[in-house]
Amino acid sequence: MDLTDPRLVILGIGNPGPKYQETRHNVGFWVIDLLIDNLNLELKRSHKSTLAVEGFLADFGIVVAKPRTYVNLSGESAAYLISRYSISSEKLLVVYDDIHIKVGNIKLRASGSAGGHNGVRSIINCLGTQEFPRLRIGVGIPEDREDQIGHVLGVPPREEKEAILRSVDDAVECIETLLLENIAVAMNRFN
Repeated sequence: MDLTDPRLVILGIGNPGPKYQETRHNVGFWVIDLLIDNLNLELKRSHKSTLAVEGFLADFGIVVAKPRTYVNLSGESAAYLISRYSISSEKLLVVYDDIHIKVGNIKLRASGSAGGHNGVRSIINCLGTQEFPRLRIGVGIPEDREDQIGHVLGVPPREEKEAILRSVDDAVECIETLLLENIAVAMNRFN
């Protein structure tokens, strides 16, 4: 399949490799993994910076992708996808973890700042714009002065992970709503 005009390119960000697989910083990858499992797709290397696959969700052509770089270099993958599919940044949905959102909650926005997230900062820098939608998955604020890096690179305890996994399910539903309806409807329903 070769989509010439995908309705949406979904980029979940995280760190590659088994060491990071279960960490909070990889919840963007968790959303992508659930999406490709649900759609029976398989990510393949499409560029030195990106794993991607084309498919259909709710009868719309989509691209689902993960950077092959570490979070801080996610912009390379975003720039590749924008160029490869000749899309505007408004068609690039970035999915990632957010410590400013309570565990179990998700937030969809049409645009905005990096909010302290280095992966999103990299995307903004590489694209030269903040005008791309983002779906943030809450991983909670670090407790007891735990440093932010330690928190996001940590593995959540069982109860917290269960809440995050429920929000990952919600995120996939939110993406489907975004495709079937529009971003305003999806924000109303899931934020």
